[in-house]
Amino acid sequence: MTEEKKTCCFFGHRKIADTEQLREKLFKIIEGLIIHNHVNVFLFGSRSDFDKLCLAVVAELKDKYPHIRRVYVRAEFQYIDDDYKAYLLQSYDDTYYPEQISGSGRAVYVERNYIMIDRSDICVVYYDEDYQPPKRKNSRRDIIPYQPKSGTKIAYEYAQKKKKVIIQTADF
Repeated sequence: MTEEKKTCCFFGHRKIADTEQLREKLFKIIEGLIIHNHVNVFLFGSRSDFDKLCLAVVAELKDKYPHIRRVYVRAEFQYIDDDYKAYLLQSYDDTYYPEQISGSGRAVYVERNYIMIDRSDICVVYYDEDYQPPKRKNSRRDIIPYQPKSGTKIAYEYAQKKKKVIIQTADF
């Protein structure tokens, strides 16, 4: 009897310290997920140093475990041409745009992360509860900037609510 194949997604802060210690930790975690938890699909978003680091680790492990799949879940470009798809498939094994996020506006990344979490058994995250994204203004005319919510915090709380297995990689 074969084991059920599982899916893992990654999310974390846009800016992180890419250290050798974190890289080694991720390598051990991800290889353990492949060997012991039968994870064979890894879902990636974009826009963060953590995503890039995890993609590099999974790409390295793909040499050893060629059956694993790297899937880029797009939050932009619902329809892509063959050239852009070929470009993406240099780093990923597949890509798709979830139809449910069409028309999400500014919340598109949050909605995309929700879908990735929903489709995953395990979430590997880099979440620092003390992190605050840089303050922003809605427009150049605004006098006072506002404090936006951390997308990673929103995703983390959603994964907790959905009772997903969460593997925290941030060291404090």
